Parts: sequence; C-alpha cells; structure tokens
Amino acid sequence: MLAVRKARRKLRMGTICSPNPSGTKTSSEVCNADWMASLPPHLHNLPLSNLAIPGSHDSFSYWVDEKSPVGPDQTQAIKRLARISLVKKLMKKWSVTQNLTFREQLEAGIRYFDLRVSSKPGDADQEIYFIHGLFGIKVWDGLMEIDSFLTQHPQEIIFLDFNHFYAMDETHHKCLVLRIQEAFGNKLCPACSVESLTLRTLWEKNCQVLIFYHCPFYKQYPFLWPGKKIPAPWANTTSVRKLILFLETTLSERAPRGSFHVSQAILTPRVKTIARGLVGGLKNTLVHRLALISVYPLRFSRRSR
Repeated sequence: MLAVRKARRKLRMGTICSPNPSGTKTSSEVCNADWMASLPPHLHNLPLSNLAIPGSHDSFSYWVDEKSPVGPDQTQAIKRLARISLVKKLMKKWSVTQNLTFREQLEAGIRYFDLRVSSKPGDADQEIYFIHGLFGIKVWDGLMEIDSFLTQHPQEIIFLDFNHFYAMDETHHKCLVLRIQEAFGNKLCPACSVESLTLRTLWEKNCQVLIFYHCPFYKQYPFLWPGKKIPAPWANTTSVRKLILFLETTLSERAPRGSFHVSQAILTPRVKTIARGLVGGLKNTLVHRLALISVYPLRFSRRSR
C-alpha cells in the first residue's frame, strides 16, 4: 500500500516519467512507470495477490469512433436512435471513461486493465475491437502498445482482464487468442496457483502478462486464466455512500486464498442520470463525485489482498 500511495502522490505532483529512446530514465526519481521494480526487497517474495495494484475501468475507452456502428453491447432502441447523427456524439460523451492511452496509463502506474471486446458488423475479416457503446481501437493495436512498454520495463507485471465478449463465435475467439500469443509470446504467465505467484518468480521466468478470460474458451490454452480467478463485484450505484459501503463489505467477504480480487471504485450512471446530464456527459456528471472517496476513510476489517 505504501508504494501505491507514493505512486499516487507522484502522479498528483506531475513526476511521472518514461524512458528516453536509449532506455534510461529521464529523472533520478523512481518513476511510476517502474513502481513494481522499485518495491523494497521484502515485498519481492510476497504473493502478488497481497499487493494493492492500481487499475482502470473500461481501460481502452480513451477513444471511441462516433462514425462506427453502435456496438452489439447496446439495446435495439439505442441502435435505432443512433441513426440520428447527434445521438452518437452524445453517446461518445458517455462511452469515454478514460483520458489516457494504454501507454500513458502504464507510465502512470496502472497495471490492471478492464477490457471489453467485439467483432464489428460488416467486417469481412475476423478483426476484434475494444468496445463500450461505440467501437474503439483494434485490440491488436492496443496489445502492441502494451507490449512495447513491457519490453522497456521488464520488471513490470500487468493484468489483462477480458471480461466481456460481444458478437464473437469460436473463430473470433481463436483469432483473438492468436493475437494475444503473437503480441506477448514468452511474456505470458501460465495459469497456476495464485499463492505461488510473486514478483521474484515472475521476474525469474521473464513473465509479465496475466490474461484473464471470462469464457469457457480459456480451457484450451494454458496461458489463459479463468475469470473466476479474478472476481470483480460491481456496486451499480450513483451514490458515493453506497459505493463506499459496498467496497467495505466486499473487501471483508472476499476469499482469503485462491484468487485475485478487483475493487471497483466506480459510479454507474442510470437512465435518469444520463437524461439529466445528457449534454454534459459522464465526466461532468459523475466523475467529480469520485473525488469524495479520497476523503472517506474506508474501514477495512482486514488487510487488503
């Protein structure tokens, strides 16, 4: 937790740095981009599940294409409304939940990525895209951006959580898994006992990527971890008070062994929320409320895992 607090403090102070082309750091300070490598030695042998690891929600949604078809994750009613050009512009305001690219999130210290993917209607090939209401970038482009960072930061470990799939049959899944293999190769960590994973064991094996795949297809590949190994309970509320209570409750109830765990400190808009803030969008309607969480001490009943 101390390392994460330091990383957050540096982020607020604007001391994020990234390597220059030669691979050396641009600052004598420890960078957020290398926070795992910079942890004190006594944490290197601690199970990875015992570390507090920063993550992002809808991690890919820093850009969505308002000219693309509406995604299969939306209702038929939304798809009909989206025939009006203005509707897609408004959808974009509520679909974009991040303002940093994958690379920028990694440099800021983010190590867990929440990913939703889909095929695109009318595409002749089997290309897969990130999606949140509207289509984002190609998954392949995102994976390559992540791999580039990992190559420059060989002691940083990331979690890629593929938890929603839309309009994908077996052929699409095979295409996606092949892309994952091509992008990361030997950096992929095979599924194993959660408690056996430490920073040191991963560094010794040169593994940097854990892929969680919330689909039975994971059984066909040793490097795909089942989704049940990383539960992510969701508060589904616009109330900060209810969200904090939910986080405290789920933290105290989580299984002590056998899995990682995601604490989603996010507020979720309802239909009436969107209706009231239609033009303002997600950022101006809900995001500012999340700042209140930092002033509420969470009364965790036991040590975070």
